[in-house]
Amino acid sequence: MKAPQDIILKPVITEKSMDELQAGKYTFKVATDANKTEIKKAVEVLFGVKVAKVNTLNCNGKEKRVGRFVGKTSDWKKAVVTLTEDSKAIEFFEGMV
Repeated sequence: MKAPQDIILKPVITEKSMDELQAGKYTFKVATDANKTEIKKAVEVLFGVKVAKVNTLNCNGKEKRVGRFVGKTSDWKKAVVTLTEDSKAIEFFEGMV
């Protein structure tokens, strides 16, 4: 059993994710081996909110070059968490809207 801090790695702060805050959708970078039920429990424990549903996406890393050397950034997993109507907002995102 993983700790909630090991599942939710960091929030994703983009224009699209900020627009979805009004709809009660929050975007996080999560552990690649985490499933939807683990993500739901981790968000509920860490932030004290009620989660309605979780959508996940596997994001492939990009190819980067430095001169003649080619490398690749690591693959990662993104989770879009939708809160229930009666749930309170996540305080971390409050000042960003």
